[in-house]
Amino acid sequence: MNPARGDGYALATLAIDSRCVLAESVLWCERRAALFWTDIDAAQLWMHTPASGVSQQWSLPEKLGSLALCDDGRLLLGLAKRLALADIDGKPTSLSLQSLSDIEPELADTRTNDGRCDRDGNFVFGTKSERSDGAPIGSFYQFSAWHGLRRLPLPHAAIPNSICFSPDGKTMYYCDSVHPTIFCCDYDAASAGISNARVFVALEHPDGSPDGSIIDAEGCLWNAQWGAGQVVRYRPDGGTQHVVAVPVKNPSCCAIGGDAMDRLYVSSARAELEADELAAMPTSGGIFQWPLGRALGLPESRFLAT
Repeated sequence: MNPARGDGYALATLAIDSRCVLAESVLWCERRAALFWTDIDAAQLWMHTPASGVSQQWSLPEKLGSLALCDDGRLLLGLAKRLALADIDGKPTSLSLQSLSDIEPELADTRTNDGRCDRDGNFVFGTKSERSDGAPIGSFYQFSAWHGLRRLPLPHAAIPNSICFSPDGKTMYYCDSVHPTIFCCDYDAASAGISNARVFVALEHPDGSPDGSIIDAEGCLWNAQWGAGQVVRYRPDGGTQHVVAVPVKNPSCCAIGGDAMDRLYVSSARAELEADELAAMPTSGGIFQWPLGRALGLPESRFLAT
């Protein structure tokens, strides 16, 4: 099957048996030929190099909601209540963090969640409600070295997710995962401006919640659907083009990488699974893969730290 042709269902296979509690924000670094992701609940940063099969983890002082590659080789970390830079090279055990900005210090019940760099080198991310009632108190932000932290004029959300950008950078995609809908809007990176917000797609799977997304080289959106065990590729007009089944209940995010940028990677979680579900799906929390058949990946946009 070729996902680009939209000719049916495919099944992803296990690539890394990491068994994270809540693996998220998976991305491919073409310079290192490596995958990065976070285990949010374990407060760990992961790196895996497919060529060697070696994985490495770093423990962090706070939950890591999302991350981004930087132009100078460092990583931008979206920690629970702050953004920080980390140099991982030559750091086999612990990381030194350079704090950049506090995030909602006045709110004790939010933390940083999904995030991704826009095409202009700014980090765009959301904050998640940690309240027991799940009240939508989270916000969307843009952070840059020039303007600092700027709130995007989007409605408050409980679980901001699915943040990604069209190849030309003019359209932003996003969602609140408590609703089965992915939105898009016109996006101006220079002013952190938002306009013409509209529905991009409503999920069809009755058990699916939209989680992390990525845009491919053809402008199609791949969305990991929590609770539905699948990743769906949507055309720019919102039409469903392909479905990749994942053999776990909670896929959480996706990336396209590999040396030829022709491999779909999908992170997943053990969180929110009952004991019988974990027994039936023991590789939950791992990273899964599916060969796309041709190069569809775009290099990850990098945060301009220098």
